[in-house]
Amino acid sequence: MIKIEKIVLSYSGGLDTSIILKWLQETYRCEVVTFTADLGQGEELEPARAKAEMAGVKDIRIVDLREEFVSDFVFPMLRANALYEGQYLLGSSIARPLIAKHLVDMAREVGADAVAHGATGKGNDQLRFELAVNALDPSIKVIAPWRQWNIRSRMQLLEYAEKHRIPVPSDKRGEAPFSIDANLLHTSTEGKGLENPAEIAPDHVYQRTVDPVDAPDAPEIITIGFERGDPVSVNGKAMTPAALLTELNGLGGRHGVGRLDLVENRFIGMKSRGIYETPGGTILLTSHRGIESITLDRAAAHLKDEIMPRYAELIYNGFWFAPEREMLQALIDHSQAFVNGEVTLRLYKGSASVISRASSCSLYSADLVTFEESAIAFDHHDAEGFIRLNGLRLRSWAARNRR
Repeated sequence: MIKIEKIVLSYSGGLDTSIILKWLQETYRCEVVTFTADLGQGEELEPARAKAEMAGVKDIRIVDLREEFVSDFVFPMLRANALYEGQYLLGSSIARPLIAKHLVDMAREVGADAVAHGATGKGNDQLRFELAVNALDPSIKVIAPWRQWNIRSRMQLLEYAEKHRIPVPSDKRGEAPFSIDANLLHTSTEGKGLENPAEIAPDHVYQRTVDPVDAPDAPEIITIGFERGDPVSVNGKAMTPAALLTELNGLGGRHGVGRLDLVENRFIGMKSRGIYETPGGTILLTSHRGIESITLDRAAAHLKDEIMPRYAELIYNGFWFAPEREMLQALIDHSQAFVNGEVTLRLYKGSASVISRASSCSLYSADLVTFEESAIAFDHHDAEGFIRLNGLRLRSWAARNRR
């Protein structure tokens, strides 16, 4: 085994990472620093500090990353209108590179030669953590206990906890119904009761959104302001990125917006079924496309749509810090220079629909598009030559086929 002097552990304070903490201490016989990121998961994080203290950790870090998460990771992704496989808003995927960045920064600060995470060998998160560390500081070693230890089942995990007197909450003693990941952008629920995609997900899976059937019978109208492609206000009130997303999560959740039952293709090669709730993110994606519809040139908008699947796939697969993602981001950000204005949406029974949009940078011209007499000269005869030139190859193709 490689000699390790100090480890920084990505630590939630939950059962799995509490066991990992003990295993690292036993296996490597070195100091472990715990790092707990507040990404707006909606949980009290101080209990993580108490559990780490009980485990003998001397250096415990709990860091509020909500504003950085939204401004530097979520918003750049939303500028691209990113959706993995056309549906998933990448809520877990986009959080991992931020955590990895702070793991690396903390390792440098405290003089650690390794970082550790709790991702399993079957999932995508191991790639997202480790590819990020590789890109940021390849000298730092990565420890992935789920790929190293001999624990292979939940029962063995509980036995290890009992043996080492790690407290196990009563609700964790039975078979876990599913695994939950949450942050300010979304909640993700997977596993156990959801593993059969033919089974309908039970109502209690959903945590942030009401059932659209039970949502208010009256729609709610909201307006979102944009500057250079980023949302800056809700109903005329300027907000910080994290506060804005929090506000939209509340509005969207109340109307059942942002639910997704998805079978996706993991990078590692298997399919998995997940239940996602992204109320605020769904509203932002819809409104961003709304403001782009009047401020982006046609070819620029279409190019963005062409590269979006590749961009989303890079994030999903863990390549946030890769040069190709940064190159695509530069292109995307350049396109947002005039994406300014306001979009008004109707929230109703699970939907967020654009009903109006306005911008001082609009490319839309009512005088050009009107069926009535226009103040802008438009010669309808010009269309004849346009059509003839575009039809030239088709006429040649058809003539060849008739021969």
